[in-house]
Amino acid sequence: MIAFRNFALRRGERLLLSQVDLSLHAGWRVGVIGRNGCGKSSLFATILGEHDADMGDIDLPGKVRIASVSQETPSLPDAAIDFVLSGDTELHEVMQAEAKAMEAEDWDGVAAAHQRLAEINGYDGTARAGKLLHGLGFPAETHNTPVSDFSGGWRVRLNLARALMMPSDLMLLDEPTNHLDLDAVLWLEQWLLKYPGTLLMISHDREFLDGLSTHTLHLHEGRAKLYAGDYTSFERQRAEHLRQQQIAHDKEQAERAHLQSFIDRFKAQASKARQAQSRMKRLAKLTGTEAVRAERSFRIAFAEPPKLPHSLIRLNHVDAGYRGDAGDVKILHDVGFGLEAGDRIGLLGPNGAGKSTLVKTLVGELPLLSGERVAHPDLRIGYFAQHTVESLHEGQSPLWHLKELAPNAGEQQLRNFLGRWNFVGDRAFESVDGFSGGERARLALALIAFLEPNVLLLDEPTNHLDLDMREALAEALSDFPGAIVLVSHDRHLIGLVCESFWRVADGKVEEFNGDLDEYAAWLRSRNNEPKAAKPAAAAKPAPAPRPVRSKQETDAAAKRLKQVEARIATLQAELGQIESQLADPAIYGNDGGIEIAQLAQRQGELAAEKDRLEAEWLELYEAVGA
Repeated sequence: MIAFRNFALRRGERLLLSQVDLSLHAGWRVGVIGRNGCGKSSLFATILGEHDADMGDIDLPGKVRIASVSQETPSLPDAAIDFVLSGDTELHEVMQAEAKAMEAEDWDGVAAAHQRLAEINGYDGTARAGKLLHGLGFPAETHNTPVSDFSGGWRVRLNLARALMMPSDLMLLDEPTNHLDLDAVLWLEQWLLKYPGTLLMISHDREFLDGLSTHTLHLHEGRAKLYAGDYTSFERQRAEHLRQQQIAHDKEQAERAHLQSFIDRFKAQASKARQAQSRMKRLAKLTGTEAVRAERSFRIAFAEPPKLPHSLIRLNHVDAGYRGDAGDVKILHDVGFGLEAGDRIGLLGPNGAGKSTLVKTLVGELPLLSGERVAHPDLRIGYFAQHTVESLHEGQSPLWHLKELAPNAGEQQLRNFLGRWNFVGDRAFESVDGFSGGERARLALALIAFLEPNVLLLDEPTNHLDLDMREALAEALSDFPGAIVLVSHDRHLIGLVCESFWRVADGKVEEFNGDLDEYAAWLRSRNNEPKAAKPAAAAKPAPAPRPVRSKQETDAAAKRLKQVEARIATLQAELGQIESQLADPAIYGNDGGIEIAQLAQRQGELAAEKDRLEAEWLELYEAVGA
């Protein structure tokens, strides 16, 4: 499927990869891993033809269809479902051609479009786009919302849905789980397991990689090495490879020492000269196996809080949400939630349901709509918000940021602290403008740690962190003696850090009695359909959550669901009959114009009814699963 032949890749003056010779076969799901800056995204750009190889070639089949996620989404007036549907470019073009032909009463054009739709199985296109949106957390009522109304994180999801919609032989996904909640990550994992093509995915989420990868491509120190198996299998194989390499190196060094000793002792003796020459030749032929260079184990730490009271913060009968000009927007109702020293709580639930609202209420950033927030006088909060990385001051250095927190502290003290977070030497004086997302996130966490908090409220802290930094963060949080509330789609991090879980959904905050595996199973039992509130548009408050339905309403929805499914099947059959008639050349004789027009009109009516029913089906499906 993909072959690299003596491939080398350079970005500017920096050589990222060289001497890459390997093949990736059709149907493989390959996790592409390596530290930030090792060339993963640049490799994808080269496969897409956006960059040229510095040396060698990438061989791809001539007609390979490649799907990838766009990094930007223009502010379009198009409905979300139309934007996703346009990912299937051929289907979208045929549907546009059909609409234009209908408008022009070009019945031959309509018939040709419908015949092509039947050939490419295009009649279920709208339903497929709707299911992708639904699976990624978009409720049915948002499917016709203009793209321009969605905020940045939701537009990233739209780009992902559009890529999944595209028929492809090869799919390239660069950090696809960023901006997804755990519910959507679990759904995406199941969808990708059914993808029939070749999948290359860059990810720092080891649980996601373990759930999907058949192979692992490791980029390290300018080389690319392919391993069979998932990420955990890669770690085992690499550890064994490094162990064997060190054994071979030690053995070779011992042989070198023995040969050199013989040469030094006997090279001047005539009787031993031939043997000494023989050993000199053997010494020259030794391959020079490298010693294993220990990779720097990155470690961070949160200091022991100066004061750690037992009861830290409590919300009693709190209604939480936003105050606006049009009135209060209630997101969470009657919340009872408290933190004590040593608590490690993971928040579960779909994006838009109120996890961030709960965290902001605990911080005190949002005023209560009702109820009370009780905080200990010695409470000291360390808060990492989703926008924290973007809020660093452009043009300023890590040292400048730290001085803002401690203007009276000595410079050497601050530099020593930054060094413990790997901002060593001149890095402490460099502008954050040139920092990667991972470096910015590390600095943001360092600023939080400097405050010596006794409560950590962390809302998606891992989005920009590589695997090594995630492991270091997990270890630091595990050693932290204070209380932790963590929102993250990284199951590995949550599983290592959190001891209890609370689900935020449908306006409620309730403890979930189980671990992450049980949560995933519970989601699958509910058809793994995320139930989110309407995604927030840019600069608009999140709307109130959908009300909980009664059993009577659910039963009525289930009954209606069966009726809708039966009607859709009938419509599909009738549309198929019309397609057969329109595909018959005999109908296009001199006397067929009226009949063609009638069939095309009927076809349009049936297709419109089918589209409406499929949208209703999605809503009913959600209601029955609620």
